[in-house]
Amino acid sequence: MVSLTTDYGLADGFVAACHGVIARLAPSLRVIDVTHLVPPGDIRRGAAVLAQTVPYLPVGVHVAVVDPGVGTARRGIALATPGGLLVGPDNGLLIDAAAALGGVTEAVELANPRWLAERVSATFHGRDVFAPVAARLASGAPLSEAGPAVEVSTLIRLPEPVVEVRPDGFTAEVLTVDHFGNLQLAAPADLLLALPARVRIRPVGEQTWERVAVHGRTFGDASPGALVAHPDSAGRVALSTNGGRAAEVLGVAAGTLLRVDGLADC
Repeated sequence: MVSLTTDYGLADGFVAACHGVIARLAPSLRVIDVTHLVPPGDIRRGAAVLAQTVPYLPVGVHVAVVDPGVGTARRGIALATPGGLLVGPDNGLLIDAAAALGGVTEAVELANPRWLAERVSATFHGRDVFAPVAARLASGAPLSEAGPAVEVSTLIRLPEPVVEVRPDGFTAEVLTVDHFGNLQLAAPADLLLALPARVRIRPVGEQTWERVAVHGRTFGDASPGALVAHPDSAGRVALSTNGGRAAEVLGVAAGTLLRVDGLADC
């Protein structure tokens, strides 16, 4: 099995070309498209989608391409984990998914020219590097043949998202915004357990607004149009609007710092 996660979109032939390369090399492989609608160049969003999806996929090779540094000195890599292999750019995209699959046990740089396209485009490594490598690995070729070993400590990692815990609540970075406009915070969901039935949400910085949200279990715990703070399916704190888009209600995006406090008078 090979899975594909990219920011290629669906308007062009980029995804089909990757499918085609895999099919030419290994026609019997199953390919699962996770998504190709990661916002262009949004490595953080791609990393989150990948990490929260791969534990539910069959064991196989997971290709991810959100690669604004394509064609530069950044490495192409393949990572081995107890739960499968990951292939993509060394820009932090793969690290959280590797952790979700049990941690990196081996890493290599994709430097074997026999495993790549005859002519490697400087701007389309998904087709010319990552897809052919994934097809070979998923067909049983050993990881060591893909290229030289890489010291795991040298792999690029994204900055840790902000999470600060206080007695009355917490501050957390908006990690991602999903298709429904729900905000996923970097805070683990168990931080909600100590908070009362209503919470106050405020931005950290120059903005001065505040909103009140129900502390609930799911969207329907709030009245229509109201905000709810709840655990999401990935085990993080989420802010949603019953029947609406929390990102638009609050006017925030990924990277915003939000302070969540319990309302003591509730």
